[in-house]
Amino acid sequence: MSDPMRPPVSPHPHGTSLRPDPSRPRASLRTAVVWEVLQDALDRRAKATGRASLDVLDTGGGSGNFAVPVARLGHRVTVVDPSPNALFALERRAAEAGLADRVHGVQGDAHGLFDVVERGGYDVVLCHGVLEYVDDPVEGVRNVVAALRSEGVLSLLAAGLGGAVLARALAGHFKEARQALADPDGRWGEGDPVPRRFTTEQLTGLVERAGLRVAAVHGVRVFADLVPGVLVDTEPGALDALLRLEEAAAELPAFHSVATQLHVLGETRGTSEA
Repeated sequence: MSDPMRPPVSPHPHGTSLRPDPSRPRASLRTAVVWEVLQDALDRRAKATGRASLDVLDTGGGSGNFAVPVARLGHRVTVVDPSPNALFALERRAAEAGLADRVHGVQGDAHGLFDVVERGGYDVVLCHGVLEYVDDPVEGVRNVVAALRSEGVLSLLAAGLGGAVLARALAGHFKEARQALADPDGRWGEGDPVPRRFTTEQLTGLVERAGLRVAAVHGVRVFADLVPGVLVDTEPGALDALLRLEEAAAELPAFHSVATQLHVLGETRGTSEA
Protein backbone atom coordinates (compact mmCIF):
# COMPACT_ATOMS: atom_id res chain seq x y z
CA MET A 1 0.00 0.00 0.00
CA SER A 2 1.16 3.54 -0.65
CA ASP A 3 -0.65 5.69 1.89
CA PRO A 4 1.74 8.52 2.80
CA MET A 5 0.26 8.58 6.30
CA ARG A 6 1.11 4.94 6.87
CA PRO A 7 4.62 3.50 7.31
CA PRO A 8 5.66 0.59 5.08
CA VAL A 9 4.45 -2.83 6.07
CA SER A 10 7.09 -4.83 7.90
CA PRO A 11 7.21 -8.65 8.03
CA HIS A 12 5.82 -10.12 11.23
CA PRO A 13 8.54 -11.62 13.41
CA HIS A 14 6.57 -14.84 13.82
CA GLY A 15 6.12 -15.21 10.05
CA THR A 16 2.35 -15.36 10.52
CA SER A 17 -0.15 -13.39 8.47
CA LEU A 18 -3.40 -11.96 9.67
CA ARG A 19 -4.88 -12.32 6.19
CA PRO A 20 -8.37 -13.81 6.49
CA ASP A 21 -9.19 -17.44 5.87
CA PRO A 22 -9.58 -17.92 2.08
CA SER A 23 -12.24 -20.55 2.73
CA ARG A 24 -14.52 -17.69 3.89
CA PRO A 25 -14.48 -15.40 0.83
CA ARG A 26 -17.18 -12.97 1.93
CA ALA A 27 -15.59 -12.58 5.36
CA SER A 28 -12.25 -12.02 3.67
CA LEU A 29 -13.64 -9.20 1.57
CA ARG A 30 -15.10 -7.50 4.60
CA THR A 31 -12.07 -7.69 6.87
CA ALA A 32 -8.96 -7.84 4.67
CA VAL A 33 -8.12 -4.14 4.86
CA VAL A 34 -8.55 -3.95 8.64
CA TRP A 35 -6.48 -7.12 9.12
CA GLU A 36 -3.58 -5.75 7.12
CA VAL A 37 -3.55 -2.36 8.84
CA LEU A 38 -3.88 -3.97 12.27
CA GLN A 39 -1.06 -6.42 11.67
CA ASP A 40 1.18 -3.59 10.53
CA ALA A 41 0.35 -1.61 13.69
CA LEU A 42 1.05 -4.60 15.94
CA ASP A 43 4.35 -5.29 14.21
CA ARG A 44 5.52 -1.70 14.55
CA ARG A 45 4.47 -1.45 18.19
CA ALA A 46 6.22 -4.72 19.04
CA LYS A 47 9.38 -3.52 17.34
CA ALA A 48 9.23 -0.14 19.10
CA THR A 49 8.76 -1.70 22.54
CA GLY A 50 11.24 -4.50 22.03
CA ARG A 51 8.57 -6.94 23.27
CA ALA A 52 7.33 -9.76 21.05
CA SER A 53 4.15 -10.06 23.11
CA LEU A 54 1.94 -6.97 23.48
CA ASP A 55 -1.02 -6.37 25.77
CA VAL A 56 -4.08 -5.86 23.54
CA LEU A 57 -7.57 -4.80 24.61
CA ASP A 58 -10.49 -5.65 22.31
CA THR A 59 -13.59 -3.72 23.35
CA GLY A 60 -16.79 -5.23 22.02
CA GLY A 61 -14.70 -8.11 20.74
CA GLY A 62 -17.53 -10.64 20.84
CA SER A 63 -16.58 -14.20 19.97
CA GLY A 64 -13.02 -13.30 18.99
CA ASN A 65 -13.00 -12.59 15.24
CA PHE A 66 -10.03 -10.32 15.81
CA ALA A 67 -8.86 -11.41 19.27
CA VAL A 68 -8.06 -15.03 18.43
CA PRO A 69 -5.95 -14.30 15.32
CA VAL A 70 -4.14 -11.52 17.21
CA ALA A 71 -3.40 -13.95 20.04
CA ARG A 72 -2.14 -16.43 17.47
CA LEU A 73 0.58 -13.90 16.66
CA GLY A 74 1.80 -14.22 20.24
CA HIS A 75 0.05 -11.30 21.90
CA ARG A 76 -2.06 -11.30 25.08
CA VAL A 77 -5.64 -10.21 24.39
CA THR A 78 -8.34 -9.10 26.81
CA VAL A 79 -11.84 -9.01 25.31
CA VAL A 80 -14.55 -6.87 26.91
CA ASP A 81 -18.07 -7.59 25.72
CA PRO A 82 -21.53 -7.18 27.31
CA SER A 83 -22.81 -10.52 25.96
CA PRO A 84 -22.16 -13.64 28.08
CA ASN A 85 -23.02 -15.81 25.08
CA ALA A 86 -20.36 -14.10 22.99
CA LEU A 87 -17.80 -14.52 25.75
CA PHE A 88 -18.65 -18.21 26.06
CA ALA A 89 -18.10 -18.59 22.31
CA LEU A 90 -14.82 -16.69 22.67
CA GLU A 91 -13.60 -19.02 25.39
CA ARG A 92 -14.46 -22.08 23.32
CA ARG A 93 -12.88 -20.65 20.18
CA ALA A 94 -9.67 -19.73 21.99
CA ALA A 95 -9.47 -23.18 23.58
CA GLU A 96 -9.97 -24.92 20.25
CA ALA A 97 -7.14 -22.82 18.80
CA GLY A 98 -4.86 -23.70 21.71
CA LEU A 99 -4.79 -20.07 22.83
CA ALA A 100 -6.70 -20.19 26.11
CA ASP A 101 -3.67 -18.81 27.97
CA ARG A 102 -3.47 -15.76 25.68
CA VAL A 103 -7.16 -14.75 25.47
CA HIS A 104 -9.16 -13.53 28.46
CA GLY A 105 -12.81 -12.44 28.25
CA VAL A 106 -14.62 -10.20 30.74
CA GLN A 107 -18.19 -8.95 30.72
CA GLY A 108 -18.54 -5.18 30.42
CA ASP A 109 -18.88 -2.27 28.03
CA ALA A 110 -17.14 0.96 26.98
CA HIS A 111 -19.10 3.06 29.50
CA GLY A 112 -17.90 1.09 32.53
CA LEU A 113 -14.65 -0.04 30.99
CA PHE A 114 -12.47 0.58 34.04
CA ASP A 115 -14.71 -1.44 36.25
CA VAL A 116 -13.29 -4.52 34.54
CA VAL A 117 -9.88 -3.58 33.05
CA GLU A 118 -6.84 -1.56 34.01
CA ARG A 119 -6.56 2.09 33.04
CA GLY A 120 -3.42 2.75 30.99
CA GLY A 121 -2.52 -0.91 30.78
CA TYR A 122 -2.53 -1.71 27.05
CA ASP A 123 -0.23 -1.26 24.08
CA VAL A 124 -3.02 -1.56 21.52
CA VAL A 125 -6.78 -1.09 21.88
CA LEU A 126 -9.34 -2.31 19.35
CA CYS A 127 -12.69 -0.54 19.24
CA HIS A 128 -14.52 -2.19 16.36
CA GLY A 129 -18.26 -1.85 15.84
CA VAL A 130 -18.77 -0.19 19.23
CA LEU A 131 -19.33 3.53 18.65
CA GLU A 132 -22.47 2.88 16.63
CA TYR A 133 -24.17 1.59 19.78
CA VAL A 134 -22.83 3.60 22.74
CA ASP A 135 -24.92 6.43 24.18
CA ASP A 136 -22.05 8.92 23.97
CA PRO A 137 -19.36 8.34 21.31
CA VAL A 138 -17.18 11.09 22.78
CA GLU A 139 -17.08 9.33 26.14
CA GLY A 140 -16.63 5.96 24.43
CA VAL A 141 -13.51 7.08 22.57
CA ARG A 142 -12.18 8.88 25.63
CA ASN A 143 -12.48 5.70 27.68
CA VAL A 144 -10.75 3.41 25.19
CA VAL A 145 -7.95 5.95 24.75
CA ALA A 146 -7.50 6.08 28.53
CA ALA A 147 -6.85 2.35 28.44
CA LEU A 148 -3.71 2.93 26.37
CA ARG A 149 -0.21 3.20 27.76
CA SER A 150 1.72 6.44 27.21
CA GLU A 151 2.84 5.00 23.89
CA GLY A 152 -0.01 3.09 22.29
CA VAL A 153 -2.24 2.59 19.26
CA LEU A 154 -6.01 2.69 18.82
CA SER A 155 -7.74 0.76 16.04
CA LEU A 156 -11.18 2.30 15.55
CA LEU A 157 -13.74 0.80 13.14
CA ALA A 158 -17.24 2.19 12.71
CA ALA A 159 -20.11 2.31 10.23
CA GLY A 160 -19.73 4.89 7.46
CA LEU A 161 -22.56 7.19 6.45
CA GLY A 162 -21.79 7.30 2.75
CA GLY A 163 -21.85 3.55 2.26
CA ALA A 164 -25.35 3.30 3.74
CA VAL A 165 -26.65 6.14 1.57
CA LEU A 166 -25.19 4.55 -1.55
CA ALA A 167 -26.57 1.11 -0.70
CA ARG A 168 -30.10 2.42 -0.12
CA ALA A 169 -30.00 4.41 -3.35
CA LEU A 170 -28.75 1.48 -5.44
CA ALA A 171 -31.51 -0.66 -3.95
CA GLY A 172 -34.07 1.88 -5.18
CA HIS A 173 -34.89 3.24 -1.72
CA PHE A 174 -34.29 6.87 -2.61
CA LYS A 175 -36.32 8.39 0.21
CA GLU A 176 -34.44 6.31 2.75
CA ALA A 177 -31.11 7.34 1.20
CA ARG A 178 -32.08 10.99 1.51
CA GLN A 179 -33.29 10.42 5.08
CA ALA A 180 -29.89 8.99 6.03
CA LEU A 181 -28.21 12.05 4.59
CA ALA A 182 -30.41 14.40 6.61
CA ASP A 183 -30.52 12.44 9.87
CA PRO A 184 -27.99 13.57 12.55
CA ASP A 185 -27.18 9.91 13.28
CA GLY A 186 -27.15 8.81 9.64
CA ARG A 187 -30.16 6.50 10.00
CA TRP A 188 -32.41 5.80 7.02
CA GLY A 189 -35.57 5.04 9.02
CA GLU A 190 -37.11 3.35 12.04
CA GLY A 191 -36.23 -0.07 10.64
CA ASP A 192 -32.54 0.78 10.39
CA PRO A 193 -30.63 -1.72 12.58
CA VAL A 194 -27.63 0.61 13.00
CA PRO A 195 -28.21 3.35 15.62
CA ARG A 196 -25.47 5.68 14.36
CA ARG A 197 -23.11 6.20 11.43
CA PHE A 198 -20.13 8.47 10.94
CA THR A 199 -18.28 10.50 8.35
CA THR A 200 -14.50 10.47 8.15
CA GLU A 201 -14.38 13.94 9.67
CA GLN A 202 -16.52 12.89 12.61
CA LEU A 203 -14.40 9.84 13.43
CA THR A 204 -11.06 11.57 13.08
CA GLY A 205 -12.42 14.46 15.15
CA LEU A 206 -13.35 12.05 17.96
CA VAL A 207 -9.87 10.54 17.90
CA GLU A 208 -8.14 13.91 17.93
CA ARG A 209 -10.38 15.28 20.69
CA ALA A 210 -9.35 12.31 22.80
CA GLY A 211 -5.72 13.40 22.45
CA LEU A 212 -4.46 11.03 19.75
CA ARG A 213 -2.74 11.70 16.47
CA VAL A 214 -4.49 10.27 13.41
CA ALA A 215 -1.91 8.00 11.78
CA ALA A 216 -4.06 6.56 8.97
CA VAL A 217 -7.62 6.43 7.65
CA HIS A 218 -8.98 3.65 5.44
CA GLY A 219 -12.30 2.96 3.81
CA VAL A 220 -13.53 -0.60 4.42
CA ARG A 221 -15.96 -2.53 2.20
CA VAL A 222 -16.00 0.08 -0.55
CA PHE A 223 -17.11 -2.45 -3.17
CA ALA A 224 -17.54 -5.74 -1.28
CA ASP A 225 -21.15 -5.10 -0.22
CA LEU A 226 -22.16 -3.97 -3.70
CA VAL A 227 -20.73 -6.83 -5.78
CA PRO A 228 -23.09 -9.85 -6.20
CA GLY A 229 -21.91 -12.79 -4.11
CA VAL A 230 -22.43 -15.22 -6.99
CA LEU A 231 -19.78 -13.36 -9.01
CA VAL A 232 -17.21 -13.61 -6.22
CA ASP A 233 -17.99 -17.27 -5.54
CA THR A 234 -18.04 -18.54 -9.13
CA GLU A 235 -15.87 -16.31 -11.32
CA PRO A 236 -12.25 -17.58 -11.37
CA GLY A 237 -9.88 -15.07 -9.79
CA ALA A 238 -12.68 -12.67 -8.87
CA LEU A 239 -12.09 -12.84 -5.11
CA ASP A 240 -8.39 -12.02 -5.30
CA ALA A 241 -8.99 -9.26 -7.83
CA LEU A 242 -11.70 -7.70 -5.67
CA LEU A 243 -9.50 -7.94 -2.58
CA ARG A 244 -6.73 -6.07 -4.40
CA LEU A 245 -9.23 -3.45 -5.55
CA GLU A 246 -10.52 -3.01 -1.99
CA GLU A 247 -6.98 -2.57 -0.67
CA ALA A 248 -6.12 0.00 -3.34
CA ALA A 249 -9.32 2.01 -2.89
CA ALA A 250 -9.14 1.88 0.91
CA GLU A 251 -6.27 4.36 0.99
CA LEU A 252 -7.81 6.92 -1.34
CA PRO A 253 -9.77 9.71 0.42
CA ALA A 254 -12.14 9.92 -2.56
CA PHE A 255 -13.52 6.48 -1.65
CA HIS A 256 -13.80 7.03 2.10
CA SER A 257 -17.10 8.82 1.59
CA VAL A 258 -18.74 5.73 0.05
CA ALA A 259 -17.26 3.02 2.28
CA THR A 260 -19.57 0.85 4.38
CA GLN A 261 -17.12 1.17 7.29
CA LEU A 262 -14.33 3.56 8.20
CA HIS A 263 -11.13 2.54 9.94
CA VAL A 264 -9.04 5.10 11.83
CA LEU A 265 -5.66 4.30 13.31
CA GLY A 266 -4.79 6.65 16.16
CA GLU A 267 -1.53 6.93 18.08
CA THR A 268 -0.69 8.58 21.38
CA ARG A 269 1.41 11.70 20.98
CA GLY A 270 4.43 10.02 22.52
CA THR A 271 4.37 7.01 20.22
CA SER A 272 7.56 6.73 18.21
CA GLU A 273 7.84 5.05 14.84
CA ALA A 274 9.76 1.80 14.66
